[in-house]
Amino acid sequence: MLLTIDVGNTNTVLGVFNKDKLENSWRVKTDPRDTADELWLQYSALITGYKLTGLAVCSTVPAVLREIRTLINRHFSDIRTTIIEPGTKTGVPLLVDNPKEIGADRIVNTLAAATLYGEDGPAIVVDFGTSTNLDVVSPKGEFLGGALAPGIEISVEALAARAAQLRKVELVKPKNVIGKNTVEALQSGTIYGFAGQVDGLVNRIIDELEEQYPGAGDVSVIATGGLAPLVLGISESIEFHEPDLTLIGLRLVHERNG
Repeated sequence: MLLTIDVGNTNTVLGVFNKDKLENSWRVKTDPRDTADELWLQYSALITGYKLTGLAVCSTVPAVLREIRTLINRHFSDIRTTIIEPGTKTGVPLLVDNPKEIGADRIVNTLAAATLYGEDGPAIVVDFGTSTNLDVVSPKGEFLGGALAPGIEISVEALAARAAQLRKVELVKPKNVIGKNTVEALQSGTIYGFAGQVDGLVNRIIDELEEQYPGAGDVSVIATGGLAPLVLGISESIEFHEPDLTLIGLRLVHERNG
């Protein structure tokens, strides 16, 4: 059994794989103040009953990664561990100005997208998390770069904090685009607005990919991340939804480093 841990700025997602099958997964909040002992109490309660033979980790939160290293030394020193960091063999060429800037989650997402959808041509991964990341994958599985935008939740929180007569609302699809009250208007602007933002960026990226890779095939657009369900069926460009894309990528990297 392989335990995969994806530490994001807002949430941490854990998954247990039996070979290539995801047996179970959990989503918990990320707190950069947690100690290794607190993380162990939380993680061990979730994975009770699973006999682990491997561990794969990626993190965008350095403080949490530091504590996970301590946790590994104390509780997982007897199993093979893969941490996505500079020097880890991922098989993903990073065709960007400074490869060290690229988050580990974006690298494993690229590998997973290329593995699952790469036969059809280039791919775009739209990761709806604390930020909305659009990561572009070449037909050869290379990471080409992408676009980063403020995430859905933090945008709503910022608007509520800065506008005296506006407040945080439940993020659900409103009945109409034309909101008849403040709540519906905020929901419309948020849900349809972010879907439109993604569609606009995807269309521009596809134009560039078609110039760079003429005849390479259709571009697959894959949504992932905890907030992806908010725009599914609204975005006109998203074709696939793979909520476990990062966990799958972690499994693939772990296998490559066996």
